[in-house]
Amino acid sequence: MKNSIAERVYDFLKNYPPFNILKADDLLEISKQVSIIYLEKGDTLFKKGDAFNEYFYMVRNGAITSFHTNNNNVQEIVNISDAGDIFGVRPLIAKEDYKLTATANEESIVYGIPIDTFQKVTNDNPSVYKFLITAFATNAYDPYTAEETGKIFADYLPSTSQDIVSFQTANYSKNPITCSFKSSLKDAAIKMSTHKIGCIVVVDDDIKPVGIITNSDIKNKIATGLFPIETPVTNIMSSPVFTNKKDLTVADGQLQMIKHNIGHLCITKDGTVNSKLVGVLTHHDVLVTLGNNPSVILKEIKRAKRTKKLRTARLKANTLLKSYLEQNIPISHIVKIISQINDAVTVRAIEIALKKMPSPPPVAFTWMSIGSQGRKEQLLFTDQDNAIVFEDVENDKYEETQAYFLELAKLVTKSLNKIGFEYCEAHMMASNVAWCQSITKWKLQFENWILNPDEKAILLSSIFFDYSAVYGESKLIDELSDSIYESLSKTSLFFKFLGRDALKNPPPLGFFKQFLVEENGEQKDLFNIKSKAMMPLIDAGRLLTLSKNIKGINSTYERFEKLAELDPNNKELYQSCSYAFKALLKFKTKQGLLHNNSGKFIKLETLNKEEKLKLKRCFKPIQEIQESLKIRFDLKNFV
Repeated sequence: MKNSIAERVYDFLKNYPPFNILKADDLLEISKQVSIIYLEKGDTLFKKGDAFNEYFYMVRNGAITSFHTNNNNVQEIVNISDAGDIFGVRPLIAKEDYKLTATANEESIVYGIPIDTFQKVTNDNPSVYKFLITAFATNAYDPYTAEETGKIFADYLPSTSQDIVSFQTANYSKNPITCSFKSSLKDAAIKMSTHKIGCIVVVDDDIKPVGIITNSDIKNKIATGLFPIETPVTNIMSSPVFTNKKDLTVADGQLQMIKHNIGHLCITKDGTVNSKLVGVLTHHDVLVTLGNNPSVILKEIKRAKRTKKLRTARLKANTLLKSYLEQNIPISHIVKIISQINDAVTVRAIEIALKKMPSPPPVAFTWMSIGSQGRKEQLLFTDQDNAIVFEDVENDKYEETQAYFLELAKLVTKSLNKIGFEYCEAHMMASNVAWCQSITKWKLQFENWILNPDEKAILLSSIFFDYSAVYGESKLIDELSDSIYESLSKTSLFFKFLGRDALKNPPPLGFFKQFLVEENGEQKDLFNIKSKAMMPLIDAGRLLTLSKNIKGINSTYERFEKLAELDPNNKELYQSCSYAFKALLKFKTKQGLLHNNSGKFIKLETLNKEEKLKLKRCFKPIQEIQESLKIRFDLKNFV
């Protein structure tokens, strides 16, 4: 008799990691043992300090909020799990009592996954373990758990200082060249020469690996006269061979090679010498894979002498980005890594351009990234936004000095365009005379925007107030920042204009909770995730940090995190805004990679129900922060 409940559980689990990589029989076995839990809004599943139980959990419907309660009894949201998300994995990973509290954010159904059954069917599946480690890290990565996480997962947990790429499945040779254990060394050597390879695997009649011969073996044992060229391969092969399974990670393969001092690893059907050979992982394969890690890409960027080489290196970062998202690496980690790569590309483009200039710069200068790159939120190839500020010069030398930097900027922006960053349609680039000015003229420009606000000033402010120094004299940026905040202290009207601008895009849901889509033009019926969902949070974060005189923090989610720290009364709201922005940025990036574009416009019919629910959940903080701005800056009657 069929178990219809188990089948329904199976049909749901099979769509989500890590269950989507299990065999059907194994998944059905788990599904039969799943406990189905109904929670009303506000119900608690487990609390901080509770003893761990025999389950970890997945959301079937609704949403579960995981939060930490600090010493001052203040709740800090760590994560909101939606349909298909797993949570509460500490008992599975660390066998420890719960460090977080899990409460239903709304009416919810949760699946309790039995740990014993799960472990039995996944015991030999490193891909499942890898996913669970990163899922645990995503939820645990917070100041209060950073230390303990480092202790528990020192050898496993990826971070900005470690090679996250090591968690990738190793890319090995799928069609290894072999010879029979009955062959002579001469036959084997001819085969190696014909195929231009450095090793050959010796196999028995059942294609099981029994040994391996490398160029070094031939050099050390044949060229020295130790054995004749016609000697059987069994006399010079290295045996027994070291083996592993098909789904080993780069880190596992590299570790085994170091441990046994070998350069080749045989991949067999069941991971032992007693099954058929299916591939060979070489030390070169490992190095090629590791070539896609941040440190190697950054070295490649620094060594690049031509724009073409810079483009190649930057394209590798897109591969890295895709891999990180697939592995559920925290978006805050991803943003920092890709931003570092983007800045390095810009720095190298400037250095190459300076060598093409007829003379060194006449005065000190700073290259500023503005807009999304200035906020360190440019994950995909988008258009350029940049500017130059240079030291003051005598009036009679100003045009000559400016002309030098305009020429430099043309070379740099041209290189960035070839690398993949499109020219700004509004020409908000350092090659524009209006965005290449002396420090004094920049101060006057910002002062005018602040003290005489109008529509154009607010539009430009929304881009130029999100700046960061990429190359040159940082003291110029410090001086500019001091001047900006001095001007801000003289007015409150500017904040009202910024506030009105932050409200121009209301929460992106209509009366019947439907997405507000584009009504005409080429993008008709598409949802603009940038302008409708992300920009309201970006604008609100900028306004609030400027009004509170917060310097040096440009990232939107970091701005909200700083606000939460400074304003305990609104801490939950700011944390929700930070979380929502990170979720939206991740969603936009995934869509961009999927469709090979910026991810800005989304065709809603391509999203499943769960994806739409996750998007809608990000909209609630938008409404709440906009209501807060109306009150804080008295905007209800400001037109």
